[in-house]
Amino acid sequence: MKALLPLALAALLATGCSAGDGSDEDGQVEAGHTHAPGQGHTSLPVGDGTRVSEVGYSLDGLQVRERADGIGELRFRIDDYDGDPVTDYVEELTKDLHLYVVNDDLTVFRHLHPTLDDEGTWSAPFDVPDAGGYRAVTEFTAVDEGGNGDHVILGRPLALPPGDPGDTVADDAVVGVTVSESPTTGPDGELRLVVRDADGRPVNLGTYLGAYSHVTGFNTETGAMVHLHPLDAPEITEAGSELTFHSEIEQAGEYRLFVQVRVDGFLHTVPVELTVARSA
Repeated sequence: MKALLPLALAALLATGCSAGDGSDEDGQVEAGHTHAPGQGHTSLPVGDGTRVSEVGYSLDGLQVRERADGIGELRFRIDDYDGDPVTDYVEELTKDLHLYVVNDDLTVFRHLHPTLDDEGTWSAPFDVPDAGGYRAVTEFTAVDEGGNGDHVILGRPLALPPGDPGDTVADDAVVGVTVSESPTTGPDGELRLVVRDADGRPVNLGTYLGAYSHVTGFNTETGAMVHLHPLDAPEITEAGSELTFHSEIEQAGEYRLFVQVRVDGFLHTVPVELTVARSA
């Protein structure tokens, strides 16, 4: 696999498994959330995470601090056209902002949910196993002056020192994901994924952050990010639990997907290779 270009993109979630605890992280849809399980964002985003600024918004003030407990902390702002921090956001998939941290080789991947202070600065604890080149990517829907929601994805390169040992994204020993239909470029793409257990049987998928799956993928040449959510609940077939995603992917090529699914209360992150062909 080729490394991302210096200004290429990054993305999604904490790797491995984590137990549900009754919070929204265990797949429960919060009251007032605008998406039923399996539904995605209300609008397509501007940007693919390869640029620092899009449509008047910028990812600024990105810095790494070491906390007293030895865990690293990322801090940043989302600034508007006037350079003022944005503090008003529309909740998407149970969060006001999603932060993805990925290394250039696409072997380390974190999906984080930072907190916002009164001054408009976001912060999130994180750990990575290796020093080197990374990218921080933010996905959010900001409320503009007219009260509308601007769905934007921004990214910025990040050089990180080594932290506490963490996990790379390896094959999962419990859950397997395969591609049953690959999308083509353009507005009418469709991706189908089949989820099975280690014995090849269908699994009972729960929801995570209001969806039956989160798929974050990166073009291995350009770093362009795609973020997909299934259209509906999984279909149980002899092949496994099948999820269908609508896609609007602009760039053809090789992608590495990070598929997040919750099975029996545990969150799994499964890497999947995908080829996206150009539509006829």
